[in-house]
Amino acid sequence: MKRREFLLAAATAAVAAPALSFSGKLFAAPANTPRFLLVFLRGGYDCNNLLVPYGSDFYYESRPTLAIAKPDPYNANSAIGLDNNWGLNPVLRDSIYPLWQKRQVAFIPFAGTDDMSRSHFETQDNIESGESTDQRSNYRSGFMARLSGQMSAVPSIAFTDALPLSFQGSGHDIPNISLRGNPKPVYDERQASILAGMYRDTSLASAAADGLELRQTVSKELQEEMMKANRGAPNAKNFADETQRIATMMRDQYRLGFVDVGGWDTHVNQGSTTGQLANNLSNLGKGLAAYADALGDEWNNTVVVVVSEFGRTFRENGNKGTDHGHGTVYWVLGGKVNGGRIAGQQVAVNAQSLLQNRDYPVLNNYRDVLGGLLGRMWGLSGSQLQSVFPGAHPRDLQLV
Repeated sequence: MKRREFLLAAATAAVAAPALSFSGKLFAAPANTPRFLLVFLRGGYDCNNLLVPYGSDFYYESRPTLAIAKPDPYNANSAIGLDNNWGLNPVLRDSIYPLWQKRQVAFIPFAGTDDMSRSHFETQDNIESGESTDQRSNYRSGFMARLSGQMSAVPSIAFTDALPLSFQGSGHDIPNISLRGNPKPVYDERQASILAGMYRDTSLASAAADGLELRQTVSKELQEEMMKANRGAPNAKNFADETQRIATMMRDQYRLGFVDVGGWDTHVNQGSTTGQLANNLSNLGKGLAAYADALGDEWNNTVVVVVSEFGRTFRENGNKGTDHGHGTVYWVLGGKVNGGRIAGQQVAVNAQSLLQNRDYPVLNNYRDVLGGLLGRMWGLSGSQLQSVFPGAHPRDLQLV
């Protein structure tokens, strides 16, 4: 049994299964080094009710029940005007909009992949692989794993129940740990002693001790954090709670991270400024704002990119929802991000510009956009970027 396979299995009796190597556990990344977190919205979120194309009459014709009103200072449920064409869903007024005002967030519309399947799983895998659809050859290799392999002293981690495809195929240990479960220790001292004893005097003894110790340490830290949080100040729920924990580990130890958020498939009763989508956006926004706040000064060395496998149909369906689409909107956040702008190639939002008369077209391929961004962050060469995104044409949108 390979060492990293053992580490993946060592704590699977619990809700979360960390797979951390000894070197990864002890490594402390140098201060002031770049930090990157990819947030993957699984389910294909409706970007048109996040970044509202309020300058388009076609938007209001296409969404008789879902459209968000044009910016109006007397209407709290109207879009927040970002420029003459685009507005922000008002549920993000207290979380993401302040970052926009500080020029610490940019949005990239008409973004996505060349995958036309409109399949959740196929398109998610396509994005995580980092290869073009027609040239994909290795189905167990992810672009973040390849990125990690191109750099030294850049410890990586996935905040997920299982190691995502993004981080698979690296050839070295990359930890994954879920922070969503019960924060109580998985094993008491007796159970930990029994498990460690099973591997005593074997080649796996050190790996077993690493896995058990790390799980107990993380559980203890989460308990302490929850106790400290009860000082009268309310915390944002769900994603915000998770991102505060992520921030602690990313600030002190890791520099390349991945987390996914589900619940974005809104075929029925999607809502606009209330309902399922609005609730999800509100939690996401609070979580990202909490992440920025928890990092403190290190927010200036941080970039967060929010992606989803695809957007949704521009027109609402008969169930007051939206169906699987194509182009979407990416978010790029960070203390030193060149934000306060809508970035990338764009086109007028009208019936003529839709792909197949239903979706946003993809004008900003994710491999090109991320290649340009990551290359600029770490000073990667052209050959290194080709290893991460084979066949891509990195585009520097000067986001950092």
